[in-house]
Amino acid sequence: MADNTINIILAEDHEFLRDGFSSFIEKCPGINLVAEACDGKELIELTEKWLPDVVLTDIKMPVMSGIEATRQISKKFPNIGVIAFSMFNDEYLLNDMLEAGAMGYLVKNASKEELITAINFVFNQQSFFCSDTKIKLQSLKARKNEEQLTEKEKELIFFICCSMENKEIAHKLYLSVRTIEGYRQEIMKKIKAKKLPQLIAYAIARKIIDIDSDGQVHRFLNN
Repeated sequence: MADNTINIILAEDHEFLRDGFSSFIEKCPGINLVAEACDGKELIELTEKWLPDVVLTDIKMPVMSGIEATRQISKKFPNIGVIAFSMFNDEYLLNDMLEAGAMGYLVKNASKEELITAINFVFNQQSFFCSDTKIKLQSLKARKNEEQLTEKEKELIFFICCSMENKEIAHKLYLSVRTIEGYRQEIMKKIKAKKLPQLIAYAIARKIIDIDSDGQVHRFLNN
């Protein structure tokens, strides 16, 4: 097996959907489906056995939900990227999966191209949201008790979403690394984000940034 093959595990409680996914993946070069789970508990067991690069999981499953399985996998295997794969595009499920540690979110009517792109993005430690989910994120309204971000904080968010290190950001903004670290902690606290995917989701929802099909991060001109 080639070293650059992306090994994935699918968790889906509907056998028909698992079979359809398996047939599709067999035709995708560079992607190898190593195991299939029918619930969250089995997903964790198979993840421990196979140590895949990417996990694609349904959210609402018997025995253990995809949310709890994602939380445990992200804690024990932080280098394994998790993608939520659900027929539901509800805000609370999106937030719960991001808080659990998911790096991507796909609804089950996503295109085959989006599915392959999501797997490749998450394999490379980049977040990915399908077009339907991105629309959902962009339509979210800021919470009433949410503090306004300053222009400097928005600029910093853009740099962070570009995966720039604190030292590089400090050089660009003519600030000390310690100052950037302080800004970064304050931003994460202000928007109640714990991990980068949550920050990226927030930035997309508030139209601070956008991510094109090549994974490039752009800042909206009016922000």
